[in-house]
Amino acid sequence: MSFKYTLEIITIIAILGFCALFLCTNSTMNGPVFAGSDSAGSGLIARLSGIPLENFKPLISQWHPPSGEIESCLFAFQAAVGGLMVGGVFGFWIGQKKKA
Repeated sequence: MSFKYTLEIITIIAILGFCALFLCTNSTMNGPVFAGSDSAGSGLIARLSGIPLENFKPLISQWHPPSGEIESCLFAFQAAVGGLMVGGVFGFWIGQKKKA
């Protein structure tokens, strides 16, 4: 018996297991939807400090994009730049390895 595709089979099983776990836990969530760490952290700080969240002003004002499309575009641009940087580092490492 040949074990030529053992790693591929294990990878496919792991991906299918992760997808099944995600779908199972996501479909059984009946509580409030998680709004993100920013709102959870801000609420906790407001509760611990006793200052209402409406009175809280950040030290550095933040720019809010005029629409959701621009926000999505900026997020995609950030992801593309990060992917290029990571790909450049791995390409450099592979090139150095092949050179040596």
